[in-house]
Formats: sequence, structure tokens, C-alpha cells
Amino acid sequence: MSTSHAPRALSLAAALLTGTVALYIALVALGNITDFGTNQAFVQHVLAMDTTFKDDDLMWRAITDKGLENTAYIAIIVWETVAALVLIAGTVLWFRRDNGLARRLSTYGLLMLVLLFGAGFIAIGGEWFSMWQSKTWNGLDAATRVLVLTGIALIVVQLSPSRRDQDA
Repeated sequence: MSTSHAPRALSLAAALLTGTVALYIALVALGNITDFGTNQAFVQHVLAMDTTFKDDDLMWRAITDKGLENTAYIAIIVWETVAALVLIAGTVLWFRRDNGLARRLSTYGLLMLVLLFGAGFIAIGGEWFSMWQSKTWNGLDAATRVLVLTGIALIVVQLSPSRRDQDA
């Protein structure tokens, strides 16, 4: 590929990766809204730590209050929905070739997912609530897959040229 086409190809890659992550998280949010009970049970079991090894030194961390569990689940859905909307807007801006704003919005949306899947599901769910101990309610593999896809998209977005770089 010639050097002159590299910036456009990188911007296209950023657009497609942002759009892919946007589609994924929009479908996740939609699924959580339309099939509320399935992942509600997941969140409740993780927070209650009822399928872990039940080590007395860890069980004090468990949250068994249904109101708090449901609040956490609704907060996750709202976060997913906002991230999806930000990433959809970023994707549209990539295709409109407004690379500066596209990069900014894409970065914000992708970082929202890094926080949700990395800090939220892997660190807090996996370690604090010992989700790794559960054979039934363990979402670490899925969270890791999303975090990797999101991280790759974030790197490509950061490498993508600004509009003025493309025109040069």
C-alpha cells in the first residue's frame, strides 16, 4: 500500500472497529433491556457470591440486598446504553471524515467499555466478588474478549490521523 493511502485505510479501520464495538454493545444493552431477568440473575449471583467457595474471609464482601443488586444492574445497562450511543456517534463521524471529533467520541466510548469490562467485570466482579471461583456465574472469559476487542479498537483509533494529516 502506498504511503498516501495509509491514513485513509487507518481511518477506515478506526471507523469499522468503532462501529463493530458500537454494534456489539448496543446489542448487549438491548438484550439486557428486553430480556432483563437473564443477566439480572447473573449480577445477583455474582454480587451475592453464592456460587463461590464461600470462604469466610471473603464472604463479608457479598451484597445480598436485592435493591442494591438491581441498582447495580440498572447502572450497568445505562452505562452500556450511553457507551453504545457515543460509539454510534463516533462511527458516523468517522464516515463523515470528521476525524478529530470522531477520535474524541470513539475514545470516550471505548474508555467507558474499558472501565465496564476491565474495572467492573474483571477487577470488581472477578476479584472483589470472586467470580473466578464460580463454575456457573463466571463471565471473565466474555469480559476479557470484549476488553481485548475494545483495546484493539482504542489503539487503532489513537493511531488514526487527523483530518489535516490526511489532506497533507
